[in-house]
Amino acid sequence: MSEQQSAPEQLAAGKSQGGAGATYKVVLFEFENFQGCKAEFSAECKDVTEKGLEKVGSVIVDSGPWVGYDRHGFTGEQFILEKGEYPRWDTWTNSQNSYSLLSLRPLKVDSADHKLHLYENPGFTGRKMEIVDDDVPSLWGHGFQDRVASIKALNGTWVGYMYPGYRGRQFIFERGDFKHWNDWEAPAPQIQSVRRVRDMQWHKRGCFIVPDPAPAPVPGPDPDPAPAPPAPPATAGAS
Repeated sequence: MSEQQSAPEQLAAGKSQGGAGATYKVVLFEFENFQGCKAEFSAECKDVTEKGLEKVGSVIVDSGPWVGYDRHGFTGEQFILEKGEYPRWDTWTNSQNSYSLLSLRPLKVDSADHKLHLYENPGFTGRKMEIVDDDVPSLWGHGFQDRVASIKALNGTWVGYMYPGYRGRQFIFERGDFKHWNDWEAPAPQIQSVRRVRDMQWHKRGCFIVPDPAPAPVPGPDPDPAPAPPAPPATAGAS
């Protein structure tokens, strides 16, 4: 397997584009709850402000997946955007570090199979954990520590999180070798949960499923009214 390319090299090689026949569509809105100015994208965009958006408050992904960034030029914190609706910023991230989404690109998902190797130390050394066709909400729960300093994404596309339960800062792993945590722009070698990124080609609904709104409660029958007080005893008439 070839060494992991830098982000500009990956983009130049077309890695930001989907597989053969893939289609992508995402709509960005200026305000929360899909209000204000909007812009539709079917390919990468290095600066969404050039499309007339001063900011992004909500997102609808018709087909994907996509990865968003909090800085221009596909840099900064990453956000996975799978098929679904994102009415406000905290539906696509819970890291609390950034409220911006300034660039985005389609994610390449070239296989229905998924295989990931995690290593304790840089250069694919130290303890190793293999994950095959599974999501792992806690590495500790599978007997592996939270220190992950290098990664091999052998099949599929993955997203790692700094904390258990798919929480905290996100890191996208497309197929390739990541010799050091700097390769995925992490501030430290810490990953505590990982999951697969699903593609519409094999998973028609993607991973992100919008929950159905709770049905309105149906009023039940009125409770039995309180019993009427007993009638006073009849008094004897005068003789």
